[in-house]
Amino acid sequence: MKSIIIATAIAAFSVFWGAAQEKLAVKGSDTINAKLMPRLADAYKAAGNEVTFEIEDKGSSSAFTNLEAGTADIGASSRAVKDSEKEKFSAKGQELVEHIAAIDMIAVIVNEKNKVDDLSLKQIEAIFTGEITNWAEVGGRPGSINVYTRNETSGTYATFQDLAMAKRDYGTNSQKMEGNRQIATEVAGDRNGIGYVGKAYASEEGAKTLLIEGVSFETSDADAYLIARTLYYYTVGAPKGTAGKFLAWAKESPEATKIIIDTGFTPSP
Repeated sequence: MKSIIIATAIAAFSVFWGAAQEKLAVKGSDTINAKLMPRLADAYKAAGNEVTFEIEDKGSSSAFTNLEAGTADIGASSRAVKDSEKEKFSAKGQELVEHIAAIDMIAVIVNEKNKVDDLSLKQIEAIFTGEITNWAEVGGRPGSINVYTRNETSGTYATFQDLAMAKRDYGTNSQKMEGNRQIATEVAGDRNGIGYVGKAYASEEGAKTLLIEGVSFETSDADAYLIARTLYYYTVGAPKGTAGKFLAWAKESPEATKIIIDTGFTPSP
């Protein structure tokens, strides 16, 4: 009887230990990991997958530093990998594999009391580079424009610079925020504020989104909106095991597709 109890305990411990080993570290983009990834992780576990997720949202650049250090299984990035980042893996004989996570429209937001509803891309460029500094210059009430941006480790920071600012430098008057949520909160509380956030963060109470040359960020046609970008997952080599299984589910399952849409993104074609 004693030997049966011991054997049962060992078997139970083995099952528990095996389950505990199913761990997935996903690190990188705030745009992906602050809201979308936790929802995907919860749904994936609810579907019966015994996986412990470690999710970190410190910016797209951290996706590649963590992958290089071996502290992430999946790197989440709101921009494509840079050549300089890719070379670090090539130097080790490793290959970064890119997976499309979703399509995102970057929303330009202002305070809900701002009477400006539509800006051209040239006006946005001039505001964020510091050439236009007063709302009266773009049809608003007179008042200094307070610009809120992401910080330099953010993929959104670089993508907005490429798509909306003709790759020019941000103005010295811009205030850098750690995440999308912080920008939305600041703009919602600042009558003269303007910032940009991923589509999933554009519904902050007290803020409103602007049309960009007459086109809403809510369009389902990514080609029609001038500040749309691709979101990515990266792995070192072809994903295998737990990472491979999860990414297949995240990219192809109806459950994941529904979460992507509900969060505010557009599924990859």
